[in-house]
Amino acid sequence: MEIGTRRLGDGQPCFIIAEAGSNHNRDFATACRLIEVAAAAGADAVKFQIFSAAKLYSRKTPLPSYLKERQLVRPGETLCDLIARLETPREWLPELVRACQRAGLIFLCTPFDLEAVDELEAVGVSAYKVASFEITHLPLLRRIARTGKPLLLSTGMADLADIEEALRTWREAGGGEVALLHCAIAYPARPENLHLRAIDTLRQAFQVPVGFSDHTMGHEAAVAAVARGACLLEKHFTLSRAQEGPDHLFALEPAELTALVAAVRATEAALGSPIKRATPAEAELYRLARRSLVAACPIPRGTRLTAEMIAVKRPGYGIPTRFLEMVVGRVASRDIDEDEILTWEML
Repeated sequence: MEIGTRRLGDGQPCFIIAEAGSNHNRDFATACRLIEVAAAAGADAVKFQIFSAAKLYSRKTPLPSYLKERQLVRPGETLCDLIARLETPREWLPELVRACQRAGLIFLCTPFDLEAVDELEAVGVSAYKVASFEITHLPLLRRIARTGKPLLLSTGMADLADIEEALRTWREAGGGEVALLHCAIAYPARPENLHLRAIDTLRQAFQVPVGFSDHTMGHEAAVAAVARGACLLEKHFTLSRAQEGPDHLFALEPAELTALVAAVRATEAALGSPIKRATPAEAELYRLARRSLVAACPIPRGTRLTAEMIAVKRPGYGIPTRFLEMVVGRVASRDIDEDEILTWEML
């Protein structure tokens, strides 16, 4: 599949999405700085979220325990109050797109309501990301399908039946290219809850590109996912985890985002080819550090060689050790010094 100027899938570099989300703290300068940080880190895209508290949660929704335990809500604040102070102002969208273009990044966004889809279409978003929580929001999937843009669908909390229903809805509504992101919903997620082998399951079950949306601390899980075959990666980042807000806590800081991108690219380079053979980088030591047959003592010309006269030593450019039994009993054609590397011309 294609997102903007980038292709995703087997044989392509992992598509890295730096998830700004709501970590701009409703400050436009901070949002622009996040874009600059993502570009400097080497990410391919930066992603924001468009939601409205009034359309997202019932005011009667209880606070999730992790928000209370980590004291991420202000005294007397409801969940709707919290979400309201995290909203991305929709009037920012044209300028965010332009800032991404200047930085050489693809602008992406997660819409959480139907109006957001229309607003993102107006600014020419390249693709849509649908969050794990929205996989059952079938009207949203239908609306995005009608745009003809690619879909990145997160699958946290979902089983195969949930995903199958979402994809069926998407395709029946005329949706085209789609990729799935394996995800574990927790903030932060613990390694034992990730189940990265499910990346293989999703790829086999649905025959679409599969990536990983990572909510862990650090970047080890992201690297493991890429080694497992994830072709796109989404990771939250922030200017500082010391800032107030629920998504700063588990996000990468700028230097850590740079380290993540470097680790992913190094992992891709390390994966290399499935063909097992000596590589050009090994050529010198292939000759110098493997074993071959060497004279264990001085061998005068005309001497019939015995096993005791032959050592197996480095380097490896003499007679290969597999021919030891063929060499025993042969006659030296010239004087051979002790420790001289044996060749067929000597016999």
